[in-house]
Amino acid sequence: MTASNHIYVRNFRDLDEEEKKNAGGKGSALAILYQAGFNVPDGFVILPNAFNGNDVKSEAWEQINLELQHIRKGDLSIAFAVRSSALSEDSANASFAGQFETVLNVDTDNDIQKAIHLVYQSRLSERVNAYSKEKGINPNQEMAIVIQKMVSSEISGILFTSDPVTGDRSLMVGNYTHGLGEKLVSGEVNPETFTMQRPKMIYKGPSEFKKFSKKLFKNSVKIELFLGFPQDIEWAIADGKLFVLQSRPITTLRPDVPETGEWNDTLTGSFIWTSNNAGEAAEDVVVPFTWSYFQKTFNEISEIIPGFHSMGNICGRIYFNVSFMLTLYNVLGKNPEETVEEIAEILGRVPEGITMPILPYPKMAIMKFIMKNSKPLQKKKKEATKNLEKNKEKFPIISKSYLKQIPKITSNQELISFWNNNIKPMMYEMRYTMLGPAARSAFYTSKLRAELTKIMGEEDATILISNLSNENELLESLGPVVGIYRLIKGELSESEYLDRYGHRSSHEGDFSLPRPIEDPNWVNKQIDEYKKSNIDIESLIQRQKEKNEEVVERFKINFPKKAKKLLKKIETASIYARQREFIRSESSRFDYTIRKFMLQVGKITGLGNDVFFLTIDEFLDVLSGENTSIQYIPARKETYEKYKQMHPYPVYISGRFNPEEWYSDPNRRFDYFDSNSKEIIEFDKNTISGFSGSAGKTEGIVRILKNSEEGDKLQEGEILVATSTNIGWTLLFPRAKAIITDIGAPLSHAAIVARELGIPAVVGTNNATMVLKTGDKVLVDGTQGIVKVLEKA
Repeated sequence: MTASNHIYVRNFRDLDEEEKKNAGGKGSALAILYQAGFNVPDGFVILPNAFNGNDVKSEAWEQINLELQHIRKGDLSIAFAVRSSALSEDSANASFAGQFETVLNVDTDNDIQKAIHLVYQSRLSERVNAYSKEKGINPNQEMAIVIQKMVSSEISGILFTSDPVTGDRSLMVGNYTHGLGEKLVSGEVNPETFTMQRPKMIYKGPSEFKKFSKKLFKNSVKIELFLGFPQDIEWAIADGKLFVLQSRPITTLRPDVPETGEWNDTLTGSFIWTSNNAGEAAEDVVVPFTWSYFQKTFNEISEIIPGFHSMGNICGRIYFNVSFMLTLYNVLGKNPEETVEEIAEILGRVPEGITMPILPYPKMAIMKFIMKNSKPLQKKKKEATKNLEKNKEKFPIISKSYLKQIPKITSNQELISFWNNNIKPMMYEMRYTMLGPAARSAFYTSKLRAELTKIMGEEDATILISNLSNENELLESLGPVVGIYRLIKGELSESEYLDRYGHRSSHEGDFSLPRPIEDPNWVNKQIDEYKKSNIDIESLIQRQKEKNEEVVERFKINFPKKAKKLLKKIETASIYARQREFIRSESSRFDYTIRKFMLQVGKITGLGNDVFFLTIDEFLDVLSGENTSIQYIPARKETYEKYKQMHPYPVYISGRFNPEEWYSDPNRRFDYFDSNSKEIIEFDKNTISGFSGSAGKTEGIVRILKNSEEGDKLQEGEILVATSTNIGWTLLFPRAKAIITDIGAPLSHAAIVARELGIPAVVGTNNATMVLKTGDKVLVDGTQGIVKVLEKA
């Protein structure tokens, strides 16, 4: 260390987490791999603060000399490579491959000093400037420089751990050349090519390289798992040893373009996705703020396999990654077909014939990740379950308290403090509660329903798990519709109704969209619509309760030995269901609180509603004085509007998906899209199959609604058909003779509320809105989960 005490240079082994932020993509990646024990040639990073203008500071040069001496160990013949490491270089967004200068085989101090100057100056070149603008990166970015011991390679190459064109993670694609690899990286030579298929490593390529392929394969898999994303790896073979020269994310697999707000997780790999469950919770295209909220409160806290998330954003719409579940169950010895059958009641029924990829990683590696990374999440979920009763009182009080405090905040610093000290801790606690007791209810009820179906059949089993309210506690999902009835009868005031249910909406999955409590005319509209019908909501509930009691008595008579134990399980399921629906409601209430907070941010910053087009990190940066992201808002709004114009995407998507190509295809399917297969999955245009959501059989005329705002089109006695429904739709249910949805499962909102009201429902059909048209006459068999077309409109 020099007398100035400034650190200008760090060797790979000592570069710490804070210094890695200033070491550039290449420098930080090499240090990470070196420290993890991968065979990276010795080297060090010259940090950006080592430069004064275009020259190296004298104190910095003293530190460079010390590091050179350390590597040389008295051998002056050792040669070095001098390479760029700009702060945006080798990132997921931009590789900058071949853009900056590289100098190889320099050995003397004088030549090294010249090489440093040449590489550092290259940041100002025209080609770097043009590339930076194309990628939306500040061309005046800072640069670190990597100095690394040269490897006298006999073979040099590049390996993509996933196919960079298709995203197929089971196929590694590589090439190599003899000698040094710089010309290969810059595209100056025609290389030899090869592939390695996963998971069992099937090599295809020149026979001369086969003897090295196994070593490269094993190291590359380890690097990808360690760094948590498919990698573009530069490597070399010298004296029979494999050296890792660089590793960076494959830029073609990046899902997002921050400047425009585009996000497409189907680009990250070949996976199968579903909008089931997710599409019910968030039925709209979501803004950047909402997506960043899901990332922080779901993906980041539930990451089990590094870089592999169970929730994704496909062009503004939220999907669950079915491949994630297939991979976890595969470790337990279950094949994809067995897995999708087991999770069907939660994530829907996967179409037969669709490609179902799983991650091609060794089972033991995944098992280790599960054992290590699931423990913190399981602990938090357990704590949330333990504290549930206490939190049932706490959650509403906190939300209402924050709503009173938020309008009083008047400065940027107060907003930052309120977010960090109040909103942020609460939003994580709420998510753990959703993942703990709420998820417990879903799995418990699903298992019980399957057990009851085997004993008594679908219809009676479905009726037995209805009647979830009790005398003291109304099921929260029924609250909005029952509340209107009680408001009309004078049992509730308008203010009481809005206090209990005004935060619930069909659009509650996106923070940018208003809630009913914000519309002074909303309650009166609902009262008017209700009075137009002849529906008696309490009679519907009472009739279903009587059906339930009849089935319970029959169950006791027919299965006396099993009845006591199973009825106790049913009561437990009812308790869990009420807890689950309460948590959903309070989560929605807190989301409304966050919405009001962000509107206050918009008011104080002058951004207004545009604030929702910033991510969480970006709005906090703006409050701290960093306004770079504001320039992206207009383009992000354009992207958002473009996505909104399209019909909701297919319920299942396998492989890479381009929504514009799909939307322009006159033969597009709403049920599935499979880029990995040209085979067309046939479907019956006269019979639609789904889940039994609510038992009963009825005939009627179809009314397809795009959203709940079209509810005034639904005539009493018509069959309501929609892509998905959530609690915001339940006010329409009493008018419907039956309900049919593309998205859903037996534990979805449509199914739960339909069962409580005794309305036949078939959910999770995948293709009802594609097959049916308004005016069609259909037979809905909610018991069997089948819809038959009787007459076409």
